[in-house]
Amino acid sequence: MYLDSLYRYPVKGLSPEPLMSVDLIESAYFPGDRLFALENGPSGFDPEAPVHQPKIKFLMLMKNDALAKLKSHYEDSTGILTIKEDGRIGVQACLFERSGRARIEAYLTDYARNELRGAIRLLTAPEGFRFTDSKSGFISLVNLSSVKSLGQALEAFVDPLRFRANIYIDKAAPWSELEWPGRQMRLGEARLEILKMTDRCAATGVEPGTGIRDMDIVQALYKNFGHNDCGVYARIISGGRVAPGDTLEFL
Repeated sequence: MYLDSLYRYPVKGLSPEPLMSVDLIESAYFPGDRLFALENGPSGFDPEAPVHQPKIKFLMLMKNDALAKLKSHYEDSTGILTIKEDGRIGVQACLFERSGRARIEAYLTDYARNELRGAIRLLTAPEGFRFTDSKSGFISLVNLSSVKSLGQALEAFVDPLRFRANIYIDKAAPWSELEWPGRQMRLGEARLEILKMTDRCAATGVEPGTGIRDMDIVQALYKNFGHNDCGVYARIISGGRVAPGDTLEFL
């Protein structure tokens, strides 16, 4: 088994960013992941006392298909978020500044105007918090062999990016991850503990890059495999650098 690819999602619901390597830190979240979220009407989120909120309170692919058509990039050092629509820059602004966040909010308010429950507010995760789907979603991993198995069952190509994982693993047996929870693994210089399976929702039905809802992945999982899981959540028990090509072994 080896690490095929790494991705982060700086803004919850927007596009993935591939990484050449990443330095994992013990007991921390995946670096640069889900740092921001787009509140769709009042969510009750308090940055002074952050509590995990259901993803339905934010703009997200499960309900807002058109987000998948946008291509976003976040620059950590400058705080600049660039969002492209049809290959052209729709908005570019600094998230460190209130005026910059307001520009992003205004652009997305217009873009998603038919799907809003209230004002869009761009939220920033306080230190030690992230806008993950799961309360214990420190890092998400997906087994590419399982995705290929699903595609064979559907007789169609299933883009692994539908599952929005941080780490994609190749050369593991299909669906072997069903037995991973509770086990520890070494990945590059880091060690992980697998916490639980990742149950899937309707967001996986949206084709990355087009925003077209063209598959019912959840139904396909139930019909062909008897569950709606694809991937696992893990926590970092020992930090270190990981990169594509690193081997993965269980301890």
